[in-house]
Amino acid sequence: MKKAFATQIAKNGVTFAGRTDSNHWVVMDGPEKFGGSDAGVRPKELMLMSLAGCTGSDVASVLTKKRVNLDGFDIHIEADESEEHPIVFTKIHIEYVFFGKDIAEKDVERAIELSQTKYCGVTAMLEKACEITHSYRVEESR
Repeated sequence: MKKAFATQIAKNGVTFAGRTDSNHWVVMDGPEKFGGSDAGVRPKELMLMSLAGCTGSDVASVLTKKRVNLDGFDIHIEADESEEHPIVFTKIHIEYVFFGKDIAEKDVERAIELSQTKYCGVTAMLEKACEITHSYRVEESR
């Protein structure tokens, strides 16, 4: 079984560049008031982006297999955080927004269900730490 590999290289203060086994780099940083240079995404923001990317690719794949024709697809994620350190996510809400014509809600609901319960590894990991809820809406393209 393949193991994940990641390298973190300290650049300056709390600015880090990370590279994974796919050989792509991501810059992570903190705000200036905490010793960062505000030059990259925050690590917890990256977690939410990972969640959106994981579930989004699942949903898009399922809808493609169902031959659902989308004009667009957005994902919005909001997270509540604890007030005390360590500051962690206490609840995450995912909103899926689909754009197109004649999109059957049953297809959208099934795609989301499969992602949330079977395919998305990021959801499976994060839901052990906090509640994850979701909603969706379909907007008719003009």
